[in-house]
Amino acid sequence: MNSESTYSDAPFLADNLALDFINSEYAIGGKRHDCLTDDQSVTGWLRKAGVLPDIGDQPIPDGMLAEARKLRSSARSIVNAAMNRVPVDLAVVNRVLEVGHPERKLEWDDDTQQLQSTLYHNIISPSGLLWPIADALVNLVTSDKFEYVRQCEAHDCILLFHDLSKSHRRRWCSMATCGNRMKVAAFRSRKKPE
Repeated sequence: MNSESTYSDAPFLADNLALDFINSEYAIGGKRHDCLTDDQSVTGWLRKAGVLPDIGDQPIPDGMLAEARKLRSSARSIVNAAMNRVPVDLAVVNRVLEVGHPERKLEWDDDTQQLQSTLYHNIISPSGLLWPIADALVNLVTSDKFEYVRQCEAHDCILLFHDLSKSHRRRWCSMATCGNRMKVAAFRSRKKPE
């Protein structure tokens, strides 16, 4: 793994939170990169994804990196198993869902003089901060649109994406990167002298 990658290098092109999280480990030119290198990079990725609850002055829970990597590995296995319609170990994702589930309370708001629903996130455990990823994974693999989850067709790319295009004919993680590379390679192979 390349320890030089950071969460800011993570591709957000999958059109799905869980797939973007899986894609935080990717390959370029056969060389793997991991955007999750320490606890801070995990919370940085969650912040960039827009799912980090306000933790205020609360320290990052211990074990954030280890828990994130376990969840990412499990999520990748679950997506691959769902694509191939085979059983898979669900223990990690189910534990994150159970331990990290936010608590919803009905409360009175004095300012608006109305009842409101308030969500309290579990910010003292890694599972609490990673819960949105596990929830997005469950929603993805149980969706009737799961059939449109694809792996990039570039021979050296491992990125996944949710093809939400109207025609469902998307082939690459990104046209700007893999799509262009593959089209140039195909053009060159057609132009080779015989």
